[in-house]
Amino acid sequence: MLREKYITIVGAGNMAEALIRGLLHPAGVVPPEHIAASDVSKERLDVLTQRYAIRTSRDNTEVVKPAEIVILAVKPQIIQTVLQEISEHVDEKKLVISIAAGVKIDLIQEILRPTRVVRVMPNIAALVHAAMTAMSPGKYATEEDIRVAGEIFNAVGETVVVEEKLMDAVTGLSGSGPAYVFHVINALADAGVRVGFSREIALKLAAQSVYGAAKMAIETQEHPMKLRDMVTSPGGTAITGIHILERHGLTAAIMNAVEAATRRSQELGEGKTIFHDLSI
Repeated sequence: MLREKYITIVGAGNMAEALIRGLLHPAGVVPPEHIAASDVSKERLDVLTQRYAIRTSRDNTEVVKPAEIVILAVKPQIIQTVLQEISEHVDEKKLVISIAAGVKIDLIQEILRPTRVVRVMPNIAALVHAAMTAMSPGKYATEEDIRVAGEIFNAVGETVVVEEKLMDAVTGLSGSGPAYVFHVINALADAGVRVGFSREIALKLAAQSVYGAAKMAIETQEHPMKLRDMVTSPGGTAITGIHILERHGLTAAIMNAVEAATRRSQELGEGKTIFHDLSI
């Protein structure tokens, strides 16, 4: 059972805190004494200790040694340094879960030797326990490892298993997806202000409409076009608005955005930090 496992999170940023909070509250998946975190920032670790009563250390090896599950929640730029630092304390008995964007499983296994690795890509909605997380197992990972990783990330949302070759596409779709939706919410709110609402009311109308639509899509499992048809009566307001959106290429713009973000994720994974023209 996951509740009996000792989990260490290397890195103490927002995603790490979201995981800690999800594992502890409200589900109580893991007791606080079974969770440890490490980070270079003493101030950040003090915050986590105060909020969640977990063990913390500025020494990665100190908290990795006793762990059964090691979650790598550090920036991709420093992942190799961290892996080399902890490599002597990671063996086949430990499950390594990597959140580092763009970092391939082969790189992790090259430094840590034959290790059970699951690569994951959650999104920012983990902060409100509504993340979409894609998981990809390495060649040494077992079905039980995938189940354990799923239990951890189900504490902050939903999970799916995909092939690693699709991880860049995951980044372009669900990883970056919240940013696209925030942009849409803001545009709807701007439109609300334009037609006479206060900013506060316009934003509430926009955000709740998006939330309600997403909830319907998830809970009914109906095709989005079928749900759309429930709103678009002949000659009505909704179909008139959709006509304008499509005249300005909304569907194509969203598809192009996901494709471009996918390509950019591939570039970043190859170490290309300079932006290239991604126009389609």
